[in-house]
Amino acid sequence: MSIPDYQSILLPLLKLAQDGKEHSLRASADVIANEFQLTQEEKAQLLPSGNQTVFFNRVGWARTYLCKAGLLESNRRGFFQITKRGKDLLAEKPQKITAKSLERYPEFVEFITTKKEKTTSPLPELNGHLDPEEALETAYSTLRKNLADNIIEQIKKVSPSLFEKLVVELLLKMGYGGSRKDAGEAIGRSGDEGIDGIIKEDRLGLDIIYIQAKRWAGAVGRPEVQKFAGALQGQRAKKGVMITTSFFTPDAWEYVKKIDNKIVLIDADELANLMIDHNLGVSTMASYEVKKIDSDYFIE
Repeated sequence: MSIPDYQSILLPLLKLAQDGKEHSLRASADVIANEFQLTQEEKAQLLPSGNQTVFFNRVGWARTYLCKAGLLESNRRGFFQITKRGKDLLAEKPQKITAKSLERYPEFVEFITTKKEKTTSPLPELNGHLDPEEALETAYSTLRKNLADNIIEQIKKVSPSLFEKLVVELLLKMGYGGSRKDAGEAIGRSGDEGIDGIIKEDRLGLDIIYIQAKRWAGAVGRPEVQKFAGALQGQRAKKGVMITTSFFTPDAWEYVKKIDNKIVLIDADELANLMIDHNLGVSTMASYEVKKIDSDYFIE
């Protein structure tokens, strides 16, 4: 069974409160999770931001929708109880409650109506089963994935010198390389047994990282990584980074886990995401802040 969407949780959550008692949102989420027979993996699945589990977020939005429709009320943070309107709805023995069916209540329509248009036209449901917060995070993840794909395409088209510059700039933004001059001299020299350059691990140069950065066309397998590991041993080096614009095979990843030398593999996807995280080759188009109520502020 997959994780139920927030609309599927509306009726079970309202039924849970039909005893008229005050209920904890956290405890209620556990009860409903058992009712849907969710596995531990499904219960633990996180939103793209990693700030909250998907299921608890959906239960929270189901509670919000029921409160906005006047079926539940919340007198203190994290708790709720049923209202007379909620009991009246349950007396009708509904088979299901949806966001559409909640439009019978004016307060709910007002909640979902766009303030900009000042009409009574409710906002369309976002991605069907997704609540607003989850839809926003999912949309962000999609935009980021598309951006990463575009970055990879561009990297594959640039000249070798620009690729070398890109690697240097990224290492600098990540805090490696000491001065810009030191970093600039790290890449672009003729390789020595598979080593393209060296760079300081910190500004004091207490340790050195050996680098191999190449735009391989196909998969990079264990033999290539093994050659790099051998080159590190020849330099009595302990740390190395391999950067590619393609990807590493499973046996390459397994190999670096077993050797004594610390070798970090950065494939195209990781390279693109590091560039996004460190604002290299990208610019901010728009910024949105998602805020929540500061309950402590309203405590006298």
